This record gives sequence, structure tokens and C-alpha cells, in this order.
Amino acid sequence: MSDSAIQEAAMIPDDMAGWRLDRALAALLPVYSRERLKNLISAGQVTSMGQLIRDPATKVKPGTPYALSVPAPTPAHNVAQDIPLAIVHEDDHLLVVDKPAGMVVHPAAGNLDGTMVNALLHHCAGRLSGIGGVARPGIVHRIDKDTSGLLVVAKTDRAHEGLAAQFAAHSIDRRYFAIVGSLPKTGSGTVDAPLARSPVNRKKVAIVGADKGKRAVTHWKMVEPLRHAALVECKLETGRTHQVRVHMASIGHALLGDPVYGRTRPEHREVLKRLAFERQALHAAFLGFIHPITGGALNFESPIPSDMQRLFINLKL
Repeated sequence: MSDSAIQEAAMIPDDMAGWRLDRALAALLPVYSRERLKNLISAGQVTSMGQLIRDPATKVKPGTPYALSVPAPTPAHNVAQDIPLAIVHEDDHLLVVDKPAGMVVHPAAGNLDGTMVNALLHHCAGRLSGIGGVARPGIVHRIDKDTSGLLVVAKTDRAHEGLAAQFAAHSIDRRYFAIVGSLPKTGSGTVDAPLARSPVNRKKVAIVGADKGKRAVTHWKMVEPLRHAALVECKLETGRTHQVRVHMASIGHALLGDPVYGRTRPEHREVLKRLAFERQALHAAFLGFIHPITGGALNFESPIPSDMQRLFINLKL
């Protein structure tokens, strides 16, 4: 156990007799989540009277002392950079950011700096959840580089795990505004089609058979008809990579400006060129979830950014 690690001690009370060790420690040391404690026990960071305990399911006995060693966080390899962030909400556990189009969320090959993570490392100064690993501290979910809008970031491991559980349960309310390059014949609809990496082009996502991909569901409705186009709202029941882009393209309503899944109609080409609009017309406009620590309901809205507003105005009937 490292000298730089945080040392914790716990004594099992009578009313916890027979509990699993991970459950008992989570109750006695609430600053750590049960999942984190389970991992620490398995990693050999818990002892009792000089004996190493590696089984999280160990049944505890009253009066038994346990010592926990929490290793110091692995320093992030990413560089903290003073990049302005549009902070919509911030507290001790999480923050909600309005990401501009063009910003990558976390570093990867070809985008090692100038990312949301670089900005967060500077803004939060070491107060970011480490569950995502050194490459993506605090990141619970992400949106594409050229998609704008709301993103929630975890500062603590408990917040990270609580938010991740809500994303996994599909209980997060996520709504996007998109401008599609054709006029829907109906006012609303649902696309329920599994998604996975394309077997033909690994840089793309494709609709696949249920046995080959993850279930993906998008509910959409037309907000306003435009000239050979429409402003639509897409509500995600699931949140897969490129979900809105692939699903809307699959029903003949690809997003305007989408360089991967769209095909620009001649009547739109001149408008996009004149406005220098060079991204998919997609904005994460609404984000609603339960605060993982306080239990309160949080709802956030982000106005459509100026570039999409200009595109909308130029396409109005």
C-alpha cells in the first residue's frame, strides 16, 4: 500500500452482522461508492487485523476492524488548458457545459489538446471523477465534435456512477434540435433500429440486425417546415454514437451539412456555401436528469446557436 494513499479505518457495528464487506464499508465510509469499494477490495487495498481481504462478498462480524488504503489518483496525461467554457450549472458534484460546435470532448489521436477535457482540467483543477480513466476524467457521455449543446460532467466518483446508471437505464431526458434536408410527410415518428460500427467502414455507424448491434430508439417530431427542409426535435430513448444522424438518414431525412451520412440537395448547396455552414445541423438543446447526490430533478435548456439560427432563417418558407 502506497505511502501517498489515503488511509481509512472502519469498525463493524452489531447491526451490520452478516453484511457483505463492500456493503458495510459503503455504509461506514459514504464518501466512497459501493462499486469503488468493491474494486478496491479486489485490488488488495483492504486489510483486517493484518490479513489481506480480497473478496467483496466476505461476511463481516461485529467488532471487526478494517483498514482501507485508497491510492492517490493517477495523474492525467492530458494538459490543463485555459479554454473558456460556457458553464450552465456547477456544484460540488457535477457541472453542465454548453459545448460549442468544433470542440472535441476528450483527447484522441489527432486531437490531443484543445478538447473539453483539457478545459475541464484547468477549470476544475484536479476535482474530476477518475472513473473514466486518465484520458477522459469526468466524462459521463459525449457529443460529436461538430454537434453543439449540453453535456454533463462528473466531479466525484459517486456522481459519475449515479449519472452513468441513469444513462444505462435510459432515464436521462435528452432532446436535440436538427435541421433535416427534406420535408417529412408526417408530423412525427419513431425510429427503432439497432446500431453498430459499419462492417464496411469502421468510421461510420450503421443499422444492423438485432443480434449484431445495440438497441437504439429515436422519437422525432417536426417543429417547423422549411424550404425543402424542416426543423425537427429528436428525443433519445437511447444514446448511441451518431444515433440521430444515422436514424434520420435512414428514413430519408439526413441532417443538413452532415458530411458522413447526408447528401446535399442542389437547392441547399448554395445556402450552405453562402453561410459557410460546414457541420451537421444538430444541437443538444435539452438535458434533464436526477441529481445523483441530492436526488433533485435538474433540467437545462440551451438556445439554438447562431450558425443554426442563420441556416433556419435562410430556409424559412
